[in-house]
Amino acid sequence: MNDQAQGLRDLVSNQQSQPPSKATRIITVTSGKGGVGKSNFTLNFALTLQKKGYKVLVFDADIGLANIDVLMGITAKYNLYHLLKKEKTIWEIVQTGYNELKFIAGGSGFQDLIRLTEEQLDDFAEQVSQLNGSVDFIIFDTGAGLSKETLKFILAAEETIVVTTPEPTSITDAYAIIKMVSSMDKQVRFRLVVNRATDWKEGKQTADKISMVAKQFLQLDIPTLGYVADDGSVSKAVKKQVPFTIEYPSCAASQAIDKLTDDFIARQTPTDNEAGAVKGFLSRMIKLLKQ
Repeated sequence: MNDQAQGLRDLVSNQQSQPPSKATRIITVTSGKGGVGKSNFTLNFALTLQKKGYKVLVFDADIGLANIDVLMGITAKYNLYHLLKKEKTIWEIVQTGYNELKFIAGGSGFQDLIRLTEEQLDDFAEQVSQLNGSVDFIIFDTGAGLSKETLKFILAAEETIVVTTPEPTSITDAYAIIKMVSSMDKQVRFRLVVNRATDWKEGKQTADKISMVAKQFLQLDIPTLGYVADDGSVSKAVKKQVPFTIEYPSCAASQAIDKLTDDFIARQTPTDNEAGAVKGFLSRMIKLLKQ
């Protein structure tokens, strides 16, 4: 990895040179239960987007199990807590990982976020809004399950990727979070990723179960983004604290991530450049946090 300070200088330089019409897309990644490989998917999906020429920033929003930095073997010096306490600016808490991937560690900061005053929330929004245009995507790796923090992130974002596995409990919990969110806002867009699928057939059957029930009982169309193979290379990479798409770029899981990333890019729709996706996200987020 290159010098982190230089990486941050480059990020600020890029942010300042970007035309104001360019908007950054906001995506949340969630799961109905823990242990399905959500954070590992988020990290490798972000790295693959980066490899294909997009600038990406991962925001670790998992309060209880923030581990994006751990998966890369990096000790994050600063996190969201330092921003909320006004000890650091948004640019100072941005860290640099593999292949120049930018990320912000969450830690306990997200617990503080829901207790901020209106003035503090406005200060937070002003800081985060500076990210608009500096990257193509900001991906929030949220906590698993139906916590109020996770729900607020999903409701505020443009779209949410739900990660599940073929296990019955994982399928049930994935549907539960879709049902809860849709009861609060029918406009939220979901896409499914089936992780640890034995083969394509099992992955498709798993996604079809969720999609069918969502269509029948929630009147929602939940498209499938893709399936990721149950691949022993993934656990090996986790133990090495190196993303599997970097350590084992030719393994089945890496190939699956590459394919679904291509599909994700192909299905992108125009963003409201005038308002800016980050500003819209922050506006909705602050409104939800003040409730």
